Amino acid sequence: MWPVFWTVVRTYAPYVTFPVAFVVGAVGYHLEWFIRGKDPQPVEEEKSISERREDRKLDELLGKDHTQVAGMRL
Repeated sequence: MWPVFWTVVRTYAPYVTFPVAFVVGAVGYHLEWFIRGKDPQPVEEEKSISERREDRKLDELLGKDHTQVAGMRL
């Protein structure tokens, strides 16, 4: 009897798991919105890593005196 049961479960698993996953996802989605509240707060855009790097390099350049050049050693 067990081999027949496992064959049926394996055969019809996609038809059972999708509705169950859909219901669990929908309940979780609505539960999250219930806990958070109705009005989502706007998310401030965060600068990317490359933008932060460029800003840091510009700040370093602003702090230097570009009229002073290192001399060559022979």
